[in-house]
Amino acid sequence: MKTNRTTLSWLFCLITALLFILSVAHAQELPMPCIQTLEGHSSAVSSVAFSPDGKILASGSDDHSDDHTIKLWDVQTGRVQQTLTGHSDIVSSVAFSPDGKVLASRSADLTIKLWDVQTGRALQTLTGHSGGVKSVAFSPDGKVLASRSNDRTIKLWDVQTGGVLQNLGHSDYVYSVAFSPDGRVLASGSKDNTIKLWDVQTGRDLQTLTGQTGSVYSVAFSPDGKVLASGNEYLTIKL
Repeated sequence: MKTNRTTLSWLFCLITALLFILSVAHAQELPMPCIQTLEGHSSAVSSVAFSPDGKILASGSDDHSDDHTIKLWDVQTGRVQQTLTGHSDIVSSVAFSPDGKVLASRSADLTIKLWDVQTGRALQTLTGHSGGVKSVAFSPDGKVLASRSNDRTIKLWDVQTGGVLQNLGHSDYVYSVAFSPDGRVLASGSKDNTIKLWDVQTGRDLQTLTGQTGSVYSVAFSPDGKVLASGNEYLTIKL
């Protein structure tokens, strides 16, 4: 009798485990439902970004109009809250400040614009790069904006005044930038096979990390700022 009970108990556990595995596999096969379809751009949507609270979605486009546009959407209703105009070429990237009050946009017109999210007003137009601006990143406190460009430079901008705080650079294209969690250090990865760590306040080159076997396409700090990850063109990640 004891043997039969043990066998039945074992079979029950096995069947339960199989049913769980099957349910998980079935759930993974289910398509993710579409919550909203946002329509309004007249050409390719080249970039999207959520506000920190998740309530607003910003989208940048190569709209066929006099001004290439950015739209701010209400995520819950799918309605357009603001249409931002002012760039003269494709808007290739958008990014919210940490507090969600400012939106940065970069464009193929070689400019970066800072927008008031609530009013849609252009706060600053940042100029100075001689090549296409490839990406922008806010410091954790939202006071500094970093931009990288095909002109091999990185610029640190004062978000409030629009002035250039620091001019940094590599000997070849800069592919990625990232602020440390405390905002004191900026990491940059380049086609010159190096990573540089910069003092944000002074612009000083703190360290140049070599040993990469190819272009450094991405860099990221760990949440505590003690570890830096980098990805390169030869399929490897270094910590």
